[in-house]
Amino acid sequence: MTLLDLSTASRFAAAALGHVGREYPNKMDHVLDGPEDARGPRAFHPVFFGSFDWHSCVHGWWTLATLTRLYPQMPEADLVLEAAATTFTADRVEAERAYLDRPSSRGFERPYGWAWLLMLQAELNRHDTEAGRRWAMSLEPLSQAFAERFKAFLPISAYPVRVGTHYSTAFALRLALDYARQVGDGELDRLLQDKALAWYGSDRDCQAWEPDQDAFLSPALMEAELMRGVLGDDFAGWFDDFLPRAGDGQPAVLFEPVTPSDRSDGKIAHLDGLNLSRAWCWRGIASALPPGHAARSRALEAADQHLAASLPHVTGDYMGEHWLASFALLAQLASDAG
Repeated sequence: MTLLDLSTASRFAAAALGHVGREYPNKMDHVLDGPEDARGPRAFHPVFFGSFDWHSCVHGWWTLATLTRLYPQMPEADLVLEAAATTFTADRVEAERAYLDRPSSRGFERPYGWAWLLMLQAELNRHDTEAGRRWAMSLEPLSQAFAERFKAFLPISAYPVRVGTHYSTAFALRLALDYARQVGDGELDRLLQDKALAWYGSDRDCQAWEPDQDAFLSPALMEAELMRGVLGDDFAGWFDDFLPRAGDGQPAVLFEPVTPSDRSDGKIAHLDGLNLSRAWCWRGIASALPPGHAARSRALEAADQHLAASLPHVTGDYMGEHWLASFALLAQLASDAG
């Protein structure tokens, strides 16, 4: 149940296809500078106008691109290719990039949407088909614009944001780090690592005051997953200081899946995302701990439990369906140390 297969890939792709081109309902991150700005999502975002909000549309396309690369034989693959061919065009991408030039767009989708856009670019760069290479090239001006935004923003960002929602700096740095390494952007890579070390390198004995009602990320585990990518071979030592009782299953809240009480409520549905993102983090953490480490088997067990709790609910209600497949896919593609 917790492994990705053709049937699951097909289910996720069908869900994503059902929302990346669905313009309404839509919660825009948009500042009106005047009455002329009172327009709908498609007018400003001809690529990412669907999925309830801009960032969900971006990672909905990441889901579709990833699944099409991994499972080109799935029934939905041709539909994905057709939709992408009409969506990822140079003029549409330029309209998305031009939106960033608006003075009131400086904070647009910062940092969550920035990171997901870079994640999408990194995925498209992995495609070895003619169509995939064309879409990667089309998106590049927009991804470069967001990479430059990270380079401008991080030096003036003095403090981390330690939350389990879209403002999480650990989550944004983790995705951006993948992009920087995939495209070979050494400047961005160094900046991300330096900021992660400055913000989180000295953290010790995390108390993990979570979950909270609004969270779809674990502040504690997301920080650990970021530091795994930054520290390499030194990660296990940092982790032992950060969560010194993890081998005993403490703090217990990090090992126990949560239960949403009403999945038709968009905020409460975040808790399924929390289960899925914790599974992603636990699998990644386990992969970086040495064999025999006391926390390794507990991490893998917790990952499976969290996945089992929320995988059946990735589809079914639009408030979760427009985004949860991306987090399920992150978890299922995570390094498996089992």
